[in-house]
Amino acid sequence: MSIVILAEKPSQAKAYAEAFPVAKKTKHFIELAPNEVFPSGAVITWGIGHLVELKAPAEYDSAWKRWKLDVLPMIPSKYEFKVAKGKWEQFQEVKKLLKAADVLINACDVDREGSNIFYSILRQAGVRNKPIQRLWINSLEADEIRAGFRQLQDNAKDLRMFKEAETRQISDWLVGMNASRLYTVLLKQQGLNEVMSIGRVQSPTVFMIYERQCEIENFKPKKFYELMGKFNAAQGEYSGKAKVKKETYEEALAILTQAGIAENTPLPGTIQKVTKKMKRNLPPKLHSLSTLQQKANRLWKFSPKMVLETVQKLYEKKLVSYPRSDCQFITPAEFAYLKEALPAFQDIMKANFEPASLAPSKRYVDASKVEEHYAIIPTKTVPTVAKLAKLSDPEKRLYVEIMRTTLAMFHRDYMYEETTIETNVQGIVFYSVGKVEKDRGFQELWPQKKDDKEPPKLPIVEQGEEVAALIHVHEGETKPPKPFTEGQLIQMMKTCGKLVDDETESDILKEVEGIGTEATRAGIIETIKRHEYIQVTKNIVSLTPKGRVLCQVITGSLLASPTMTAKWETYLRKIGKGTGTQEAFFASVEKFLRHLIDTTPAMVAKTDLSEAKAAATPVSSTKPIVTCPACKEGQLIEHKSFYGCTNYKGGCKFTVSKIIAQKKISPKQLTDLVTNGETAKLKGFKSKKGNPFSAKLMLENNKVTFAFADK
Repeated sequence: MSIVILAEKPSQAKAYAEAFPVAKKTKHFIELAPNEVFPSGAVITWGIGHLVELKAPAEYDSAWKRWKLDVLPMIPSKYEFKVAKGKWEQFQEVKKLLKAADVLINACDVDREGSNIFYSILRQAGVRNKPIQRLWINSLEADEIRAGFRQLQDNAKDLRMFKEAETRQISDWLVGMNASRLYTVLLKQQGLNEVMSIGRVQSPTVFMIYERQCEIENFKPKKFYELMGKFNAAQGEYSGKAKVKKETYEEALAILTQAGIAENTPLPGTIQKVTKKMKRNLPPKLHSLSTLQQKANRLWKFSPKMVLETVQKLYEKKLVSYPRSDCQFITPAEFAYLKEALPAFQDIMKANFEPASLAPSKRYVDASKVEEHYAIIPTKTVPTVAKLAKLSDPEKRLYVEIMRTTLAMFHRDYMYEETTIETNVQGIVFYSVGKVEKDRGFQELWPQKKDDKEPPKLPIVEQGEEVAALIHVHEGETKPPKPFTEGQLIQMMKTCGKLVDDETESDILKEVEGIGTEATRAGIIETIKRHEYIQVTKNIVSLTPKGRVLCQVITGSLLASPTMTAKWETYLRKIGKGTGTQEAFFASVEKFLRHLIDTTPAMVAKTDLSEAKAAATPVSSTKPIVTCPACKEGQLIEHKSFYGCTNYKGGCKFTVSKIIAQKKISPKQLTDLVTNGETAKLKGFKSKKGNPFSAKLMLENNKVTFAFADK
């Protein structure tokens, strides 16, 4: 009996093969020697992600090649697929192996997309009526792989997941192909020559950023007035605030006057109450992908995409569990191995603490809350110091963060004493709150930052003690909402139910956990960056003029609403459970598209496009920056994406890109480079792997190079 195992990508196939004796390796497959799990051996082959994709519109109908309104909506009678460009050779080899096999094992990633990849390849290869089993594991460690192949599942659930993923794929194609052409053509008629990419998830994401930007732009600060006091007790000074907040200075002052208090005039006060409470913070929950993305963005400004790619590398190095997890819980089985490996984990992390408990807590261990994947945790493989040292900087940071969060599960709570002093000054009570740290507990696992604000320390006082008081009216001002960071975008997409007023719609969004999925949100953010709807500067997300136009023309339509996406996701999940059908869903999408085509022209016609038109005009400044170092005749001036010589018509081809290794180069830095032959040491460069670095730029033979040390 011949067995063929299909992995999603070469690295995954290699990891599987390392768990067994290998008989033969080729460019397209790995042959396993007979072993305990596969007595007759087996063959492992792989996709390169998606080997198969949907055909483009023009491949269905030549009339659909041109972007014209009269061909919309483009809805094929039957959806057709093709082998993806550049993947024909691997597909042919996989097809040959699949056709010759007696039994097939789907060993692609354990998610909907993995199911989609397997069955789309199978269908394109014309393979039918063969027994199929599913590998379902969350770790690429050898013993986990062998255990997974011993306990293969049937493919009933797998098939439903494929049907759900395929429905999502086709519906995204329908919305993207039709809506993108609709808006692009209509805006072109209005004089804006921009390609507008529309998507059922990306468009509401951009719209939520737009709403936040509008809130910031329309925000009008309001002043408010509070009563503040400074107090001098026998053991020291402290400050306090009354529970008074007024809109005008006069109103706040009137309260003082009524109490017979003059501003900044010494008065006696009495401590009427001192309350002390012991409080505790529990250790953090284990990481899902989104919580890890948010924390890494907050700490190190890593983009969500970079976090996903880096944790994927750690997974392939067998150091952490499956990265695309939306779960923050583990089962008793994972807890058992973590408990056993705890001393080794503590040793590698140099975290010597006595475990507070070795019993599983429902805060972390709950099998009923683990569906497809458990939380992101370290595997049984404890890396050596040498192996840790070989990790890239982002890999090391993320591995350590995952390890610390896992160790925290066994650590003590953070304990502190909170003291509240109530000081009475002529009938007005002022409240002062201070904290005294009693036990750092799990926080010992994380380094204490120098800029961490120490909680206010209050002097030792007693009830009934007399103090000297100085009271004044403090003027404050309301602050506008802050723009999103990239990490907050992930959270915003996940919790957008909080932004929806309608209770029913909000419940739907909470049920499906917002828009997008744990695995796709990072890609959606990258997509809206690539289409120039948003820009990210120093981790702050802002809308571009093109993004603003998109939002203006979709205002009021379902494309602006996260609820539409959530309702679609609700039904897609029904398809995954076998209680919904593709046909019903596609009928709903078709109805939506026809409504969009009918209503959009009027919305586009009344949209002000002046700002977007100005932004779409190529940036070019004739203001000279510095003399060209190549021809010595022309001047370097600024263009949209580069600095170029004014003598280009005379044959000078000298240019300098405005973005080098993901860092924007300013005119001042260009001047230094050309005048001095080098810049000062600059921060903010990023390598191809996403690792940040600092370097000088040097000009050698009219070519820009990096210098990593002073020469």
